[in-house]
Amino acid sequence: MTNPFLQEFTTQKKSIPFSDIRNDDYLPAIQFYIQKAEEKIKSIIDSTDVPTFDNTILAFENLEPRLNDVVATLMNLNHANTSKELQQVVMEASPLLTNFKNNLLFNEKLYHRVSSLYKNNEKSSLNAVQKRLVEKQFKAFIRNGIHLSTEKQKKLREIDLRLAQLSVQFGKNVLADTQKFQWHITDYTLLDGLPDHILEVAALKAKNQQKIGWILTLDQPTYLAIQKFCHHRDTRKKMALGYRQLGFQKNEQNNVPNILQLIKLRKQRASILGYDSFAQYVLEERMANSLEKVSEFLDELFNKTYRHGLNEWQQLCDFAKKKFGIENIQKWDVAYVSEALKKHFFDIDDSTLKSFFPLEQVILGLFQIANKLYNLQFNKTDSYQSYHQEVRIYEVVDSNDNFKALLYLDLYPREGKRAGAWMTNYKEQSQFQRPHVSLVCNFPKPTSKNPSLLSFMDVRTLFHEFGHALHSILSEVSYRSLGGTNVLWDFVELPSQIMENWCYQAPALKLFARHYQTNEEIPSEYIEKIKKLHNFQSGLQTLRQLGLGHLDLSFHNKGADDITDIKKHESTVLKATQFSPDVPSTCLSTSFAHIFQGGYAAGYYGYQWAAVLEADAFECFLSEGIFNPSIARKFKDYILSKGDSEHPMALFKKFKGREPELAALIHRMGFEYN
Repeated sequence: MTNPFLQEFTTQKKSIPFSDIRNDDYLPAIQFYIQKAEEKIKSIIDSTDVPTFDNTILAFENLEPRLNDVVATLMNLNHANTSKELQQVVMEASPLLTNFKNNLLFNEKLYHRVSSLYKNNEKSSLNAVQKRLVEKQFKAFIRNGIHLSTEKQKKLREIDLRLAQLSVQFGKNVLADTQKFQWHITDYTLLDGLPDHILEVAALKAKNQQKIGWILTLDQPTYLAIQKFCHHRDTRKKMALGYRQLGFQKNEQNNVPNILQLIKLRKQRASILGYDSFAQYVLEERMANSLEKVSEFLDELFNKTYRHGLNEWQQLCDFAKKKFGIENIQKWDVAYVSEALKKHFFDIDDSTLKSFFPLEQVILGLFQIANKLYNLQFNKTDSYQSYHQEVRIYEVVDSNDNFKALLYLDLYPREGKRAGAWMTNYKEQSQFQRPHVSLVCNFPKPTSKNPSLLSFMDVRTLFHEFGHALHSILSEVSYRSLGGTNVLWDFVELPSQIMENWCYQAPALKLFARHYQTNEEIPSEYIEKIKKLHNFQSGLQTLRQLGLGHLDLSFHNKGADDITDIKKHESTVLKATQFSPDVPSTCLSTSFAHIFQGGYAAGYYGYQWAAVLEADAFECFLSEGIFNPSIARKFKDYILSKGDSEHPMALFKKFKGREPELAALIHRMGFEYN
């Protein structure tokens, strides 16, 4: 068989020919395109022509698009549909790609050509977007150490190779521990309170293994349902311990050594580049700009919300004692008691709301909302290859039937798929290419009795990830590295988090929230309760996020070298923002993929930073109407379509007319800003 990566894709829209790809196609293709790219680099630096935007910057930007196809496919499938064989390919490919990147950014001749253009950037006749691309390329060389001695560059290469390997291994370990956990149950009383569809899935897992009873796993729908609804406290405890011990067991998958190496190597890398900490290095290229500003932001938000969070915790404790006789709430009690308290206050809970949120209707409603806001249409198609039979594919077009994007929806948990939800690209938007976008989630599978029913949190998750997708789908930037979600990381969550707001608005909910059996429209009284639920335990939720933000920064500040005990360090940092007793046998950090596998190292605070942006921005929709066409057009024109073609603060000010204010977030939580 021929290697599909080594020839032009003949598929529609040059989509990824998943069915034709074998695991042993990746490495030869990566090696081939790296060689082609290096040949192109040689032609750029050997040119005697005066450096110009076209012959240097643009040539560098469009170096080898086919390599992007190979790498995006490999890395995305490693998260969504992996195997031991594919994981091994990733381990072998990572050093090749890291070396290739460093070969580019340590190339002095290429740097001098880029630098000569950067020095004249402000005076040049280039447009603003071209100037931003010049600046971005120049900074890439500087921030990678082009000015360092050969010896220090060599050390950076060694560190980068090791960091890439450790990051891949971290995710591999979490997935292995997740897949290893199985609990075979034959006593139904241990499952009392679980929804029927969760029981049906668990029974099917047992049947597939030729066993009687039920098998519980750590897939998200099962785990979350047990924590929220299972009346048997020991069942909740065993599942919670299993989940919280991912990467923290006495086995080959223990991630503690990986974390210790990661944080020390990141600190060492930053130090070689002249920074006090990895956080200082990272934050230099963020909206926040400095560790001091981030710390001030987190402290201010903590001061505004701590008292409310403490009151909410005391309320939870009082209710737990009165309702369930629980004297001391443990981590496996929090979600269960909170769900009961929610029902006590609002006479509604997730099990009631789920009936109005069958997945298929939510998806259709989401598409209707996107149509009302941005004139997009989503046409399901079987004309493209997929990497798994559960993945559905849509062609996205505008009101004039212009193709805008290809959208893959991968919605259910399975073996070989990491937990959580995320948006990614197989192809990124540029002047030559419309994006191919993928949404990957872990929602409950439909059963023989019921369709997939979403909790309200699931609905929010889907809207959140769809907001990321819109950022790519509506991108209209000439250059790939500036398009779509390629923005500063504390800005990237604005499009996703603002999209969650439509989940709480009656005109949006009435588009899709209908009972899966009777087709009854969600009652207005439920919508009012959903709005009130928006602020339910908002203090506690904010404190949890602040705790994670502080934990992230603590791993990447000046003191990273002093950390020797991950569990002890984590417990110390989180003590101020969590009220349930610590469990010595568990560790959150060892499965904290956002910062040790993803791109959020020294950037997890960005979720709360973006919460300020979106709360402030959504006020425009609230005041003018959530489907107001002029506000939607403005948001698309100034935020969604611009990518990183302008600084995000400039874009926000164009949309809002001023810089963001924390007061908007505090008021939305239902607290007074003073």
